[in-house]
Formats: sequence, C-alpha cells, structure tokens
Amino acid sequence: MNARPSAAAIALAASSLNSSPGSPDRSVVSRRQVLRTTARVLGGGSALLAAGALGGCGFRLRQAPSFAFTTLMATLPATSPLRRELRTALVSAGITVVDALLPPPPPQSGGAVPAQPAPPPPQADAVLDILADQREKSVVGSTAAGQVREFQLRLRFRFKLSTPKGKELIPESEILLQRDISYSESIALSKQEEEAELYRDMQTDVVQQVLRRLAAVRSL
Repeated sequence: MNARPSAAAIALAASSLNSSPGSPDRSVVSRRQVLRTTARVLGGGSALLAAGALGGCGFRLRQAPSFAFTTLMATLPATSPLRRELRTALVSAGITVVDALLPPPPPQSGGAVPAQPAPPPPQADAVLDILADQREKSVVGSTAAGQVREFQLRLRFRFKLSTPKGKELIPESEILLQRDISYSESIALSKQEEEAELYRDMQTDVVQQVLRRLAAVRSL
C-alpha cells in the first residue's frame, strides 16, 4: 500500500516554501524544497508503517534458542570436523559443554601400566552422543570416455540425547545433507576449494539443525 501525504507532511512542506529566500528562480527552488521535504517526511512515515506492519503480522526477530539443560556432556571426537563449530555454537547459546571421559590407553608391551585413580565423572544435565559424522563423495556424472563431470557431496550426522541416568530425550536421529558439484580437470584446484566451501556450508546447516532439535526438548 502506498502511503499518502499526511497533514503534517504538507504543513512542513509549506513552511519550507514560505521560508525560502527571494530570488529570480524562487518558484523553481521552492518546488524542489517542497519535494525534498515531503520525501523526507514520507520516508520516515514509511519506515514506521513497515515496522508496524511487521509487528501486526506477528513477525519477530530470531532469538537465541533456550534449552531445558545448562550443562551438556558431549562425545565429540577430536577428529570430527563438526566438533569445533558445534561446541562453539552450544557455548554461545549459554550451554556448558564437558567432554565425555575417554577410555584409558591400552598397556604397552614390556611393562605394566601403574594403576591410577579414575577421575570423577563430569556433572551434566544431559548427554549428547555423536553416533556418526561422515563426509561422503560419489560420482553422479561422467562422459562416455569415463571422465568425471559431476560429484555428489554428502554430510551424514547421527546423534541421540539422553539424561545421565539413561532416559531418552531424543531418539537416534540422522541428518543427511547433499550437494552436487561439477568437475573439470582443467580447474581441479578451484573445484577443491568449492568442495571445501560446500562442506562448510552443510556443516553449519547441520549445527543449526542440531541446536533446534536440542531446543525442542522442553523437560528432562
């Protein structure tokens, strides 16, 4: 809907016209001042109308997710590409992330490993088990001579959430994303960079989906 000039806009434009200094081109200058003044007033009004319309239709800016837990024990392997981004996202959302205890190293041949007291288990409200974090790549297009012309990239992430006592909060779930990428031997280096960028985009998407699913748990 186009906003019509309000009485305030017309009055402000008229006052600008009356205050213009006298000159041979006064009418031309005054008309320009009226147009500029009216545009400024209407521009501000349009911004207010837009804000009111967004508020009236129920639009709200995206807010940080809230969680039913404050401390999360996560089995995030050090080799997982998602490890740093997921951990950073959780911490940014106000969650304290503690690493799950790793099993002790196997004894080396030629000598006994001295017994050491087991460290106390970390305190956590919930346990996030990462069951799979895989990057896959397959050929989906090739020439008659067997030259690859297109790959499909897949990122597979499987997880579940439970309480430390074993109560299931989120059953085993899988997120699978895929992207297609063309390929040419003549620009192999640039295609490697494009592939890495696609994997990073999918990784960020997976992290956001995991956060939304964790936030959907309303009670422990």
